[in-house]
Amino acid sequence: MDWPGRWSHIQKMLERTGPFAHPDFEPSTETLKFLQETCKILVIGSGGLGCELLKDLALLGFQNIDVIDMDTIDVSNLNRQFLFRAKDVGRPKAEVAAEFVNNRVTGCKVTPHYCKIQDFDESFYRQFHIVVCGLDSIVARRWINGMLISLLQYDDGELDPGSIVPMVDGGTEGFKGNARVILPGMTACVDCTLDLYPPQVNFPLCTIAHTPRLPEHCIEYVRILLWPKEEPFGSGVIIDGDDPHHIKWILEKSIERANEYNIKGVNYRLTQGVVKRIIPAVASTNAIIAAACATEVFKIATSCCLPLNNYMNFNDTAGIYTYTFEALKKEDCVACSNIPQVLTFSENDKLQDVITYLIESATYQMKSPGITTSVDGKNKTLYMQTVKSIEQRTKDNLKKTLKELGLSDGQELYVADPTTPASLTFKLQLGSNME
Repeated sequence: MDWPGRWSHIQKMLERTGPFAHPDFEPSTETLKFLQETCKILVIGSGGLGCELLKDLALLGFQNIDVIDMDTIDVSNLNRQFLFRAKDVGRPKAEVAAEFVNNRVTGCKVTPHYCKIQDFDESFYRQFHIVVCGLDSIVARRWINGMLISLLQYDDGELDPGSIVPMVDGGTEGFKGNARVILPGMTACVDCTLDLYPPQVNFPLCTIAHTPRLPEHCIEYVRILLWPKEEPFGSGVIIDGDDPHHIKWILEKSIERANEYNIKGVNYRLTQGVVKRIIPAVASTNAIIAAACATEVFKIATSCCLPLNNYMNFNDTAGIYTYTFEALKKEDCVACSNIPQVLTFSENDKLQDVITYLIESATYQMKSPGITTSVDGKNKTLYMQTVKSIEQRTKDNLKKTLKELGLSDGQELYVADPTTPASLTFKLQLGSNME
């Protein structure tokens, strides 16, 4: 169907009622005008899923779209990120994707932002009607989830519906994918269902160093242990997964170790996949999940149909299977409940034990938590890794017990982490070893 024909089809759909229409839907040309002129959509990510999302949203009639992506185009992207061409390699993904859609779809204005989502504050995110995510990062998902929750406003304890910015989130891995609709403050958020996301695979260091059994073990041995020891490209040079010289060196050393233990299967593609933590991507899965997400955006923006409630799973590894279910909101969710979380430790536990728990716990899954508290009305930083100068001054606290740090039962700890834009409040439940 050509563009005029497609637009005519959309217009007719918004001017008629039907059995699946939202109870509040009233067929009107005003809805069409809102879609074209007023509604602002933010797409986060312009990779495989993001390219499909931009195309679908533009062809559905949305004409005011912003897109954020911090990456540049790599040759390996070209097989599935269809808005890019060989001449675009090295350029920012967001800028190239925006140019392509703007040139192809008449009237559509896609505004690119080549940066991190953390570079913008609340005022930026508040201007959008709907946020759509096509990310491969759980950390980024949790951060934008926290940002949208921070935008919520309450009047006498009642949530103001006008402060809600819905989030439609899509994710794919191989031949599997999911789409979900999140209404911050009303439905389950990302952190409510954090246990649905698989943890990143990490191999035990003892296995890597002494009893490797898989080709991945050999590659990890070179990446973690051999690279910093031999410094093949100079002191302090960090591995660049997109530098063929780096990957080739790791490949050669990995093959040597694999031969030593009679392990088969080490090749260039696997080496780069392990180094970059690449998740296998399939273009058809991206297309299906993007279509599902774009459809939900259209439903929310126009009320032409009832939106997804609230999680859809897709799997075509053996035939096609899909189902939907309602993910439930956790009453004590760390992100959206506004209830301080309880941390139970002994007074003789060390601060390092608290840090380790926050990182390894399935409930919190933090990356580099920094902890502060309040003593006599003044803030006291116990540990902060992300700021080097503070990390140097506070790293000795990691070896101290909670009693030595002067912490008491019921004391509040404020934890900052890259997974959330705002500090989280914890209440310390402190006992003795006997208890």
